[in-house]
Amino acid sequence: MNDSLRQTGIIVQGSIPWGTHLCLFYETKQDLLDTMVPYFRAGLENKEFCLWILQPSITRQDALEALRRGIPDFDRYLSKGAIELIPQDEWYTEHGKFELAAVVQRFREQLEQATSNGYVGLRANGSSAWLQRTDLTTFGEYEKRLDDAIADTKMIVVCSFSLQDSNSALVFDAARAHQLTAVLRHGSWEVIETHEAGRPNSSKQDFKVVGAAMHRSAKLATLTPREQAVLARIVTGASSKETAQRLGISPRTVEFHRANILQKLGAKNTADLVRIVLAE
Repeated sequence: MNDSLRQTGIIVQGSIPWGTHLCLFYETKQDLLDTMVPYFRAGLENKEFCLWILQPSITRQDALEALRRGIPDFDRYLSKGAIELIPQDEWYTEHGKFELAAVVQRFREQLEQATSNGYVGLRANGSSAWLQRTDLTTFGEYEKRLDDAIADTKMIVVCSFSLQDSNSALVFDAARAHQLTAVLRHGSWEVIETHEAGRPNSSKQDFKVVGAAMHRSAKLATLTPREQAVLARIVTGASSKETAQRLGISPRTVEFHRANILQKLGAKNTADLVRIVLAE
């Protein structure tokens, strides 16, 4: 696998680029455990440092038992310090107070420490649901700052939220604050692209031409975020296979989006697409 793409271990989203910020909604405590175990297994087996910021509903013992059941030779990873389990209050607050800048810096420092210890990057899971309930403005600012901190780094963060404890406002605010939202409900997965979904943070430079043109073109503005991502790769000369690898999707999906782009922009072929973007 290309080093820029990482296996998630999550069935619904096979591989993602570094710098991805995901939102996960789940129904039960067991759903969260069943999702996080393969997620962290993929990280450990691919030499990533893993950080599990435990929500109050998940005790350290719950997490350890689940990890031992689902990850071969888990205690070896634990003894080596390849994974850390830390209570939510201990990570997000200091002396009972939440300091936004300090928490974001904590993620940066954890990544620096991980790479200095020989790990290729950091993958983490935590939840800011408690913050959304107490201070909506700070919640939005925190998720934005975390998103910026993750961008262009070898870090992957999954923020998880319980559907049973979430009202409609939390669902909307959380989904909007993340690149990609996955929902596990009644045993079935659904994926919703939000924010700058489909735009790997590590390839923001690819969107300079398309982004500038979009401000001036009604046609380009009709493209979905994923179609914008595919178009950005097309105009740089990337093949469907290269685009698929970069965006963490299948070549068949790239061709599906390419067909939609051609239709929306009234283009006959790739050369037409390039001419349209450059003309705009």
